[in-house]
Amino acid sequence: MSAEKLTVAVIGAGGKMGMRVSRNLQKSNHTVFYSENSPAGQERIQAEGRTTTSTEDAVKDADVVILAVPDTVLGVVSQGVVPQLKAGAILLTLDPAAAYAGLLAKRDDVVQAVAHPCHPSVFLERTTKEEWADTFGGEGAPQNVVAAIDDDATEETKAAAEATIRIIYAPVIDVHWVTVKQLAILEPTLVETVACMIGTLLNEALHETVHTAGVPEEAAKAMLFGHVQIALTNALRGSNPFSEACEIAIQYGKDTIIKDDWKKIFDDSELDSVIAKMLKLDAVKH
Repeated sequence: MSAEKLTVAVIGAGGKMGMRVSRNLQKSNHTVFYSENSPAGQERIQAEGRTTTSTEDAVKDADVVILAVPDTVLGVVSQGVVPQLKAGAILLTLDPAAAYAGLLAKRDDVVQAVAHPCHPSVFLERTTKEEWADTFGGEGAPQNVVAAIDDDATEETKAAAEATIRIIYAPVIDVHWVTVKQLAILEPTLVETVACMIGTLLNEALHETVHTAGVPEEAAKAMLFGHVQIALTNALRGSNPFSEACEIAIQYGKDTIIKDDWKKIFDDSELDSVIAKMLKLDAVKH
């Protein structure tokens, strides 16, 4: 297959992520087929000038098949799709949980890959209105992507996978290749269990500041939003060291809010546990 001219099928093209990746694929030079079961999803696809194709017809000649469906049904969907793929095809999923849990149907002659967007960095130097407006990525703001692929994939196959990844998440700065397990450690552990949890904690703290402590909301938001920026750049980039008084407050916050054994989330057993919960499984079986 040539990375410059691929046949790509998007399964679940009318869903949230399916619509996102399809918009970028529609702008490409590749031949793209869009499959969607739900009538509402089909209407969304057609409203943007794309036509739907049955899954059977969409995947039969595809070089790359993207499963843009919820994590909880990836296993079932792959069981129906993988037997229909041509030899040498790439099955691309957009989140590592199902791949890590071993839920995806496999064939020796089908390559599995997974690629997840990093989203535009908080440190991205935005220069246009389009970049400022794109907080998620895949539209105007550049972002990185982290991806994994079968160890025995050829360089040609890996190049085709990367070409597809760069289109669906465009504009892309770089694609960082890791293992499936490493990608699962990044998401959920690093960015959902930790970073997204901290984001929701900040929102709860803002609510308490306004509704319990009685601080005017606009004053609280002004103080918090500015200090989130400086907290991140100081802690992650070392731009300006925290003051001695701030360090004392930071330690008080750790002692008061964080459990002593919180780093256990990086243990394999904890990773298996949270992914099982996310996928609504009794347990992850490797």
